[in-house]
Amino acid sequence: MRILDVKEVTNAVKEMCIEANYTLSCDMNKALADAVNTEKSDLGKKILNQLQDNLTIARNDQIPICQDTGMAVIFLEVGQDVHFEGGILEEAIQEGVRQGYTEGFLRKSVVRDPLIRENTKDNTPAIIYYNIVPGEQVQITVAPKGFGSENMSRVFMLKPADGIEGVKDAVLTAVKDAGPNACPPMVVGVGIGGTFEKCALMAKMALTRPMDHHSQIPYVRQLEEDLLAQINQTGIGPGGLGGRTTALAVHINTYATHIAGLPVAVNICCHVNRHVTRVL
Repeated sequence: MRILDVKEVTNAVKEMCIEANYTLSCDMNKALADAVNTEKSDLGKKILNQLQDNLTIARNDQIPICQDTGMAVIFLEVGQDVHFEGGILEEAIQEGVRQGYTEGFLRKSVVRDPLIRENTKDNTPAIIYYNIVPGEQVQITVAPKGFGSENMSRVFMLKPADGIEGVKDAVLTAVKDAGPNACPPMVVGVGIGGTFEKCALMAKMALTRPMDHHSQIPYVRQLEEDLLAQINQTGIGPGGLGGRTTALAVHINTYATHIAGLPVAVNICCHVNRHVTRVL
């Protein structure tokens, strides 16, 4: 049994909220840099270079990459042999978000009630997901999600007979409907299977996968590659102003489902696909 003080969780979450909003991960940086070399449109190249300049300024000046510093989405994989002390884990996580968004001078974008719309002024509460795993470590992933792209996300309750072609049509429909509103080039997370809510969660988690990691399931990996090619043939392009770099990656997660259903969720993220992972 390992004892872990929740103050360590608070401090980690605070630092990760700031880091995720100031700098993109190395894999995202590389994907954007590679896109400059493959983009054929002169305007598309110009926009991609401007995005690179923006990343450099944010990193050097320690300011947010985007003014929408997102709603904090946090995934925890908690080893079942860990015991937390010093307070309640969820309160410790929320305190980390509160400190990170306050001390990091990050925009506070969360309202307490979805209809009354009163701002909480510290970007809490965060969206938190827990997964109990073997061992005595705690892995934390902080993924701030801006709502320009979040608003473009979709869930499709397909029929089993729709099959792979139905899945492709659903993903392409979501991307085309999003168009420039999702601030392309985008990363497209897809969840297939499970239930209404499970496929949406899988799609969100898919956005945190490293850019160069593909599904280990052969047909799913092929589907990722096929969809990326088709999305980049839509002509939406960087900034929605034309070109071949509409998406940088398509990541798909799958799960068992009911004989009568084929749920598909598409969670789109803009080029600011922010995520930071630490292990305590």
